[in-house]
Amino acid sequence: MSPLLSWHAKPFRELSADELYELLRLRSEVFVIEQNCVYLDPDGKDRDPDAIHLLGRAPDGALAAYLRILPAGLSYPQVSFGRVLTAPAHRGQGHGGPMIEAALIEIERRWPGADVQIGAQAHLQGYYGRYGFEPSSEPYVEDGIPHIDLLRRGHR
Repeated sequence: MSPLLSWHAKPFRELSADELYELLRLRSEVFVIEQNCVYLDPDGKDRDPDAIHLLGRAPDGALAAYLRILPAGLSYPQVSFGRVLTAPAHRGQGHGGPMIEAALIEIERRWPGADVQIGAQAHLQGYYGRYGFEPSSEPYVEDGIPHIDLLRRGHR
């Protein structure tokens, strides 16, 4: 059993300079270098006053997992999350599920009953299906990787 991560949900203005550097470095490590996708990761959405950065900290304080929650209208008409990752040194320890659950709890807290739209790598459709996400687009290629849009209806 892996050590549990502690989850911290913060808007941009509450991130320390060290936290910001750490999350941007990890996002670049995973999405730009590891996945070989050349794109500008800091896309301006991080700074939106309603964007939330969910940081999963290991007991030693290391940033082990991360995702970004965006308000409706910023990436999709619905609330969304993305930039979902687990640090290479912390993979295979079961952090993904607790991270998605923490994100959905935070979304419900901030936007009760909201629909949630995500763009996910196509091979993860079944994984996100466990959390109530259903396909809302045909598969498409983004940065050379097959993706699909998934929608989770809110509970109104």
